[in-house]
This record gives sequence, structure tokens and C-alpha cells, in this order.
Amino acid sequence: MLLGPVTYLLLGKDRGWGAPALGLLDRVLPVYGEVLGLLAGAGAEWVQLDEPALVGGLGEAERAAFARAYAALARAAPGLRLLVATYFEALGPNLETALALPIAALHLDLVRGGGQLDEALAKAPSGLALSLGVVDGRNVWRSDLARALSRLKRAADRLGPERVMVAPSCSLLHVPLDLDLETGLDAELKGWMAFAKQKLAEVATLARGLNEGRGAIAEALGASAEVEARRRDSRRIHDPAVNRRLAALTPEMERRRSPYPERRRAQAPRLGLPPFPTTTIGSFPQTSEVRKARTEFRRGVRDRAAYEAFVKGEIEKTIRFQEEIGLDLLVHGEFERNDMVEYFGELLSGFAFTGQGWVQSYGSRCVKPPIIYGDVSRPGPMTVGWTTFAQSLTRKPVKGMLTGPVTILQWSFVRDDQPRETTCRQIALAIRDEVADLERAGIKAIQIDEPAIREGLPLHKAKWRGYLEWAVVCFRLASSGVRDETQIHTHMCYSEFNDIIDSIARMDADVISIEASRSQMELLDAFTAFKYPNEIGPGVYDIHSPRVPSADEMTALLEKATGRLGPEQIWVNPDCGLKTRGWAEVKAALAAMVEAAKRLRARAPAGA
Repeated sequence: MLLGPVTYLLLGKDRGWGAPALGLLDRVLPVYGEVLGLLAGAGAEWVQLDEPALVGGLGEAERAAFARAYAALARAAPGLRLLVATYFEALGPNLETALALPIAALHLDLVRGGGQLDEALAKAPSGLALSLGVVDGRNVWRSDLARALSRLKRAADRLGPERVMVAPSCSLLHVPLDLDLETGLDAELKGWMAFAKQKLAEVATLARGLNEGRGAIAEALGASAEVEARRRDSRRIHDPAVNRRLAALTPEMERRRSPYPERRRAQAPRLGLPPFPTTTIGSFPQTSEVRKARTEFRRGVRDRAAYEAFVKGEIEKTIRFQEEIGLDLLVHGEFERNDMVEYFGELLSGFAFTGQGWVQSYGSRCVKPPIIYGDVSRPGPMTVGWTTFAQSLTRKPVKGMLTGPVTILQWSFVRDDQPRETTCRQIALAIRDEVADLERAGIKAIQIDEPAIREGLPLHKAKWRGYLEWAVVCFRLASSGVRDETQIHTHMCYSEFNDIIDSIARMDADVISIEASRSQMELLDAFTAFKYPNEIGPGVYDIHSPRVPSADEMTALLEKATGRLGPEQIWVNPDCGLKTRGWAEVKAALAAMVEAAKRLRARAPAGA
């Protein structure tokens, strides 16, 4: 299995070498040919090349690149059978390009691109096999075996069974390994699910049914139908109160009471912040002691009183440190949180959790995504106690820290029996309740993180508008129930904003913080060209690196920012949260950051 050459290049970024990425294709193809030759020499019969770019928006140049690339690869390894895999969407206008490639098989995702099957069957050239992804590789729910088998049978009747492969929709790295390991999961919920091991069993069952007929898998088909019916009718899924609240939504609930300039005038005297105010994104180091205390509490080794006393001690040390170095808008550090989504899911209704449901996040970092199985609501406050405790320790404002509805949705396994938009609105109303409680408790600034807004974009650009409309509405539902003088922040890390900047602006957060240090503030160009009106915190150092930048470096970055934004717009903060870093790095870096902000203030004109 290899990443295909065209997708490999299209995922790259031009670093100034002066030609489009596909200009490298003729230099890359000989390397691919060499690797294919080595695989063939080692005994490989099939090689899968993943080309998810085929389900995106391609122009004629990209389509021509696919034709050229696979003609070259077919010549380089004539004895190998090549399978090109596409997933996460239908091929759409690129279907004919994919079907014309000189390959042995083409994989289609029929979970997220089910509408492409009939056209693919009608246009598939003789000799080309179709790998049909009928088992969902990106979610945890059991398959409707009867529906999947019907699709497979239609394909086999048209192409012949020897040209049909049965497969998951995509790689199974997106789902946990084995449902059998979940000894603590509710039995009814567990019966609705399938993890990687169980999904492979579904693939094998469907293949048997295709080869031997429905009677050979009659028991499995009956069990599947029974599970579908039980889940559909379960009272655990549907909460009439949640649906009544959704039905009562009004446009006024999606808007702040006043436009941003009026809010800024109301917030300034209440917060009392200097020019170039400093803050952090929220989390502070999750040391081994913090993780140990949380594990002991979960296992019952440490009781609640002892655990809460420990967390309060960490919060107090963090507040004192922030005061000592001169940060302006403080945070409590999030020591009680295991993960920015899992923590909230554990306190919301409609969520379930696994014990061993780890999936890869990035690199070697893994997470256990919550499972949204039913209607979502908030039984009670989730963060108010910790935030108000932190605020009681200082006269400086402390920022409430929440995860936004779109990010909670994107980083969970989501129910598949209603539109994702509906589930997101339910989460937004739950977060709205928490925002209101924080404001009532006297918290003057509240951050609602949405790093996954861009991640949720559909692959086909034609579908972007619909998604962005409801994603923005969900953020505004969560954030718009406060008075003008309460400052709303959001954070988005490691995204490019040029093509969605109008949607970012429509979120109407008072302050947005973004990653900008790696690009040397180039990411601000989108905000400058758009004439973004609100306040921005362009990250001034990369928290994913252990290197501690100097105050001089951060000052230089801030000076670049002042060339793109008005000084009254600029906040000073790291790129992202600090939970993965050690205290020694954090203390040195934040002290340098505060010094850089002081230098900018000293140079700013009076009244800036």
C-alpha cells in the first residue's frame, strides 16, 4: 500500500521553487517505479495506491497527470496488479478519469459516495474489477447487511462475481480496534456497534453471502435487521425536550445583541487590558503528576475531595505564575481535562465512552473519541466551578475555556440516523447554556475553541457553502446569548483561511487566535485582504516544538503582524495550548512573549 503519486504531490505545498506541484511528477514517477519493482521482486502480486485526490475538484491538468502517471507505473511494473483506492466521497466528474486508468481494480467508497455505483457499473471497462466499500470505515456503527448485500449483488450481476471485491469504505485506522475489549460499555449500545475487527467480520460475511447466496448468511442478516430496528426505536436516542428546544430556535438567538464596534467599547473598560494584550490558548502542561492524579481518581484510588484539592493546587500555582510574569488575560490551565472533547462529552447526555477505543490523532498521539448515540443536552454546569475558583484567586480577568460545537462533532463518532447539522445544533445549545452560566458567575471573557471548522469542509467545493452556513450558525448559537460587555474568543489552529475567511468573519467572535508563527505571519494575509474587522491573536511561537524562541524573535513576528493589522486588533499569544510541553519550556517562552508585547507597547503611538 502506497500513497499514490498524484495525491502525494497535490497534498504538498509550494515552498518557492517556482513551478506547480505537478511539475515534479516526472521526477517522482521513476522513484515510484523503482519501489513497485522492489515490491514485485519481493513477491507482491497486488499494490494498492491511495488516490483520494480523485474525489476532489480536479482540472484538466490534474486529470491528465493521473493518466500520465499510471501509464508510466503500468510500464514500470507490468507484472503487478494495481488497485487505485478512492474514499470519503464520490468520484463525480472524475469517474471517467479513474475508470480509464490502466489498473486492475478501482476502489469506491459507497458509504459516503453511494450514488456513484450505477454509473460506475455502466461505464466500467471490461477487465476492471471494482472494490466496493460497503462497510463504514470511519464510524463505529454496525452495517445494515441486507442493504450492503443488495448493492454487492447488483454489481456482481452486472460485472460478474470475479470482478467484485468486498471491502470497508476506507482504511480502518479511523475506528477503534476491537469491540470485544469494551467490557464496561453499556450492553445495548455495544450491540449497535462494530469496531475494526467486527467490520472485517462483516466484510467476510458479505463476501460469503455474495458467493453462496443469502441463505448462507440468513442468521447474520436476521441479527442485523433486529439491531437496526432496536436502535431505531430505542427511547435512549430521542429526547422530546431537546427536539422542542430545536424547534423553538429563532434568528435572534444566532446574533450578538450589538455589532462588534459597540461591543468593543463595552468590553474595554470592564476588562482593563493594555495594548497588545497577552493571553494563552487555555491549557498548561499536563505533567505526569497531573495524569497520575486523574488516573487514580478514575480508578478510585484517590477520592473526589483529594483529587479536587490537587487540581485546585495546580490551578493556584498556574494563576500565580501568570500573574508573576505579567500575562493580562489568565486561564485556569485545564488540569481537570483529559481531552478537549472527551471532557465535555462525559458531562453531556447522549454520549458514550470506550475504555480501549483509541484512534490515531496525528503522529504518535492517539485519542479516544466520544460516541454520540442520542440527542444531546447539558444536565448541569461543566466548567463553572473550576473557572470561578481560578477567578477568585486573582483580580485579573480569567478566561472561561470551552470546546465549540463543530469541534465536538468533528472529533466524535457521530450518530448516523439524523443529519450531522441537527446533532451540531443540539451541542451548540448545550454549550450556549454553559456560556450563560459562566457569564452569570462573573466571567468576563469566554473562549469557545473551534479548531475543526475547516476540517469539516466537504471534499467537493460545491458543498462548502451548505456546511459553512450551518457550522457558523452553530458557533453563533453557542456564543450569542451573552451581553455586549462579555468578550467571546475562539481559537483555530493549523488552518489556512483564505477561502473561508468570509465564514470566519461571520462567526463574529470578538477575538480569534490562530497559528501564525510557522508561516511567519503569512496566514494573516487572508485577514488583511478581507479587512477583517475584529481582534486577532496571531500565534507568536510554535508550541509543538521544544525550542524556546527569544523575545527578539517574537518581537519581529509581532512587527510583521503590525504591518498587516491595526495595533488595536492584535493580541499576543502562543500558537496553541500548552498541555504537551514541559513547565521549563513554558515558563521561558511565555516570559519572552510578555517581554515582546511590552516592547510593542513601548513603540506604539499614544492611544493605540
